Amino acid sequence: MRILVTGGMGFIGSHLVERLVAAGHAILVVDNFATGRRDTADALGSAVRLVEGSIADSEVVERAFRESEPAVVVHCAASYKRPDDWAEDIRSNALGTAHVVKAACAAGVRRLVYLQTALCYGNRPHEEPVTLAHPLNPENSYAITKTMGERYIALGGVPFVSLRLANMYGPRNLSGPIPTFYRRITTGQTCVAVDTRRDFVFVDDLVDLVVRVVHGEGRDGHYHVSTGRDYAIRQLYDAVVEALGVPGKVEERPRGPDDARTILLDPSRVREEFGWTPKVDIREGIARAVAWYRAHGVEETFTHLRLPV
Repeated sequence: MRILVTGGMGFIGSHLVERLVAAGHAILVVDNFATGRRDTADALGSAVRLVEGSIADSEVVERAFRESEPAVVVHCAASYKRPDDWAEDIRSNALGTAHVVKAACAAGVRRLVYLQTALCYGNRPHEEPVTLAHPLNPENSYAITKTMGERYIALGGVPFVSLRLANMYGPRNLSGPIPTFYRRITTGQTCVAVDTRRDFVFVDDLVDLVVRVVHGEGRDGHYHVSTGRDYAIRQLYDAVVEALGVPGKVEERPRGPDDARTILLDPSRVREEFGWTPKVDIREGIARAVAWYRAHGVEETFTHLRLPV
C-alpha cells in the first residue's frame, strides 16, 4: 500500500515509518526537521522517499501527494517546539492540516489518520476519566491549533480516524519530563517535579494501534489512546533514576498556570473497537528510553507548556 506520513522523521512518525517499511508498504515522508532527526532519515535510506519541507507550504503538500499517490495518510506533523511561537503553531497545525485535508480529499484517500492531543479538553476537565463526550476546551497554543486541525479534518469530509493521545514516550522522544529528567540528571542539575499526574503510553504500543488503523480496521471517528491510569511526575523521575543507577536531586513544585493536574482519558472505545490495550510497563518503557538516550544523547528538549518559575 502507498502511504504518506507527515512528520515521519519525528518521534512517533519515525517509529511508525519503520514498522510500515518492515511490512512492505511504499512510504513517502514529509518533514521539515524542526524536531525530526536526520540520523533517522539516514538509517532508513532509500527505503523511504522524502519530501523535505513544511506542510504549511501548499506546494510541498501537493508535491508529496503527487509523488506518493497515497491510499492512506497518517498526519503526525505538528509544531510544539516553543510554547509562545503561536505563528508557527498556526502555520503547521492549522493551515498545514488544512492543506493536507484538501489534498487528501482531492486524491480520494481511503483514510486519514490524525494524532490529536488530550489537551484538547483543557486544563480543568470536569470528569475523570475524560470521555469522548467531554466538551473541547483547548487552552494553550499547541492544543488550540491541534484542535483546529482536527476540526478541518472533519469539515473536509475525508474518511478519518482521530486518535486523541495521552502522553507518549520512548526512544527518540525529546519532549516532556522523561528526557528532561535524563538530561538534567546526567549533567548534574537539579530536577523539578511538578505536582501533576499523567497517563503515559509507550510508543510501540501506539504504533501497534496505528498500523491496525492504517490497514482499515475499526470504524471512522475519534478514539482515546491511553492506559486508563495516571502516574505522578515524581514517579517518572524515580524510574529514570532507577534506570540510570545514579543518584539525582529533585525539587517538587506546584504546577504552572497552564498545566493540568491530570488528564486521564477513558480508553473504553478503543478497547471495544480494536481490542487494544498497552503492553509495555512504565518502568520497562522508561528503561528502554533511557538506554536510547545513553546511546544517542539528549542535547535539547521541548515543551508546549510554560515552565514554572
